[in-house]
Amino acid sequence: MIEVKDLVKKYGDHVAVDHLTFTVEKGQIYGFLGPNGAGKSTTMNIMTGYIGATEGEVLIDGHDILKDAEAAKKCIGYLPEIPPVYPDMTVEEYLRFSAELKGIKKEDREAQIEKVMRMAQVEEVSRRLIKNLSKGYRQRVGLAHAIMGFPPIIILDEPTVGLDPKQIIEIRELIKKLSKDHTIILSSHILSEISEVCDYVMIIAHGKLIASDTTENLTKMMQGQNIYDFKAKGSASQVREALGMVSGIEKMDIKPSGEDGIVEVAVECKNGEDALEKRPDYREEIFYALAHAECPMMASAKYVSLEDIFLELTEEHKKIRPKKQKRRLMARRQNEKDARTDMPVDPEEITTEDEQAENNEEVKDHGSDL
Repeated sequence: MIEVKDLVKKYGDHVAVDHLTFTVEKGQIYGFLGPNGAGKSTTMNIMTGYIGATEGEVLIDGHDILKDAEAAKKCIGYLPEIPPVYPDMTVEEYLRFSAELKGIKKEDREAQIEKVMRMAQVEEVSRRLIKNLSKGYRQRVGLAHAIMGFPPIIILDEPTVGLDPKQIIEIRELIKKLSKDHTIILSSHILSEISEVCDYVMIIAHGKLIASDTTENLTKMMQGQNIYDFKAKGSASQVREALGMVSGIEKMDIKPSGEDGIVEVAVECKNGEDALEKRPDYREEIFYALAHAECPMMASAKYVSLEDIFLELTEEHKKIRPKKQKRRLMARRQNEKDARTDMPVDPEEITTEDEQAENNEEVKDHGSDL
């Protein structure tokens, strides 16, 4: 699908891209990984025809990006790091403009616009001016533009910049869905993002391609030593003696954990001969050695991440208000019934009309406080 051959980009004496060569195959998600300033965005700008290279060439489905630009660009949907949106247009107007630019037939435009808005989840802001949207929503509008027309290749430069944790998860899921019908290249400096969604990773630093392989193979190559960290119950000497029975352990470090009678342990075990060979697994042997010495391994407590908290609270917030309204309505109904009978209020008696009336009353109450 894409061939990049000996690509060089210089700005004066500064070499931003230094003899890059790689091939992108059809139907996979490629991650372009590197620190800020590594040359990722420059490479993507060259690949999409935004800027020219000093040397080298880029072929998109056999078309040279400079010599046969129109044919090459028809194959690409591109979301740069800063989405090229028009702030004084509404989302709907901008996507209609995008559809016209991409040559989508007039009779197909509205259906396409509705589909990309739904996929990028911008339907609820479709009539709002882009300049009044949050950074996250602008990013989504840019993504909707990139996938308009459903080109075979989609190139995304830092696609989750400015999004909240929930939106990041949603965009990652969308990228995975798109990969069923498209070849996707995305750049990021966030390791977890690349490992979450990519089949193949290219690592770039100082404009050079320093590694290129499947996510699985790169992970194996970068794992280094075969190391296990855990806690065990017992004294340092007891644990050391027990682990001495495990033949594969080459080094061990045992220190107090801060908890009475429990030590922290780090052991380094023998690795495979080849970096890509499956690592020997010593977990079971370590477990039985400690159990035999009556020094049980202690499970680590799972701590909730800030991302977990954010997602939980934002989901719960949607449920809290209706429950509060129902409780207030039940209390009001009970007060009305008390004058006539001592029977409790049945929650099923609360109707949608009652809840709407309560909501209107609440709005009035807030308005009087302003």
